[in-house]
Amino acid sequence: MFQSMGYTALIGMISHVFFIVIAWYALQSVRIEGIFKKGKVMESRVLFLLVAIALGHTVSNFFLDILSWSQDMVYFFY
Repeated sequence: MFQSMGYTALIGMISHVFFIVIAWYALQSVRIEGIFKKGKVMESRVLFLLVAIALGHTVSNFFLDILSWSQDMVYFFY
């Protein structure tokens, strides 16, 4: 039982980090410097990081939910 919880936690952490990195790379293609004041490079990077974390977390939760629901489909036939 505890080993299963450990695997679930590990898969969740890997999934979140993976999708946050994917979101970061995807956001790099967006040119958003025009809406920031001159010289506010650090603030724009922090915003990009926060948006990447929010987007990656949301997408990761979606895939983890799909994975969990597909594993629960076994109980549908009982």
